[in-house]
Amino acid sequence: MTSVAVLVPTWRRPEDLARCLHTLRVQRRRPERVLVVRRADDQPTGNVLAAQSELPLTEVLVERPGQVAALNAGLDALDEDVVAITDDDAAPRPDWIEQIAGWFARDGRLGALGGRDWVYHGRELQDGAEPTVGTVAWYGRFLSFHHLGAGPAREVDFLKGANMSFRREAIRSLRFDERLRGDGTEYLNDWAFTLAVKRGGWKVVYDPAVAIDHYEGARTAGDARSVGGGRRSAVERQVAHQRAYNETYIAARYLPAHRAAAHLAFATLMGSTLAPAPGLALTRVGALGGLRAAAAEVGGSLAARLSGALAGLRARVAHG
Repeated sequence: MTSVAVLVPTWRRPEDLARCLHTLRVQRRRPERVLVVRRADDQPTGNVLAAQSELPLTEVLVERPGQVAALNAGLDALDEDVVAITDDDAAPRPDWIEQIAGWFARDGRLGALGGRDWVYHGRELQDGAEPTVGTVAWYGRFLSFHHLGAGPAREVDFLKGANMSFRREAIRSLRFDERLRGDGTEYLNDWAFTLAVKRGGWKVVYDPAVAIDHYEGARTAGDARSVGGGRRSAVERQVAHQRAYNETYIAARYLPAHRAAAHLAFATLMGSTLAPAPGLALTRVGALGGLRAAAAEVGGSLAARLSGALAGLRARVAHG
C-alpha cells in the first residue's frame, strides 16, 4: 500500500489549523502521518497540537522564519512514499487522501499531483471554471487558475502549494528554493518546486476532483491588484517587485531555454497582473495616475525582473 504523509506548515493561525486537522481526522482513508511544522515561539499552535490525540501527529520545530524553511524542515522529516502538502487555512475534502493514494498507486511515472482549492473570502466562494490551469503559455505567460480549474485531469507545468502532493522518489534530491524573495512567504515557491519535478522527467498532473476548501483571509495591503488606481505604498511596491523577481527567476532557472526567453520578452513588454508588475506596454495605462509615477512603477518592475533573470541563469549554470 502507498503510504501518505500530510505536511502542514503553520504560523500563528490556531483556529484555522484546528479546522484543518479535524478534516484530516475524518478522511475516508487516513494518512499514515501528519507533519505539522511550527516555529518554537508559536505557543498557540503548540497548544492546538498538544490537544491532538486522534491523529498520528509529528511536530516539527523550525527556527528560521519563512515558508520555504518550514516546508524543507517537513521534507527532511519525511519517511512515507508520498507527501501531500496543504495550508493551515485549508480543509481537505473527505476523499482527498484516498484520491491522492490512488493516483500514485496507479501511475508509477507520476511525480506530482495537484487539485482544485475552492477559495472562500469570508463566506463568499470565488467560483468559476477555467480550462487552462498551471501552464506556461508559448509566449511566456504563467497561467495559474488552480482555484478555478474545471474539466478532466491533465498534465500541467506547475501546481499550487495549498493542494499539491509528491512521490518521495521524485523529490529525494530536491528542496524548496531558498533563493526566492519574500518576507515570511517566498512567493511562488510552489511553482518553482513543481517545475523542478517536471524538469526531472516526472509527470505533473492536475485533477480538479482532488479538492480542498481554502478559507483565505482578507488580502493584505501588499497584495494590491490595480495598476492605475492610485499610488501604492512602499510595502506594496516591495511585494510587487519581489513577485516579479521570483517569477522571472523561476522562468530562467527551471524552464527550457526558449520558453524562458519567451517569458522574459513577454514580461518586459506586458508585465504581469500578479502583483501587479507592469511592463513597457502598460506605462500608458499607469500614466493616467501620472507619467513620473508610471515610469517609476515600470522601472522598478523591470529592474526586479532583470535581477531575477540573472540570478536564475547563475543558478541554472551552477546546479544544472
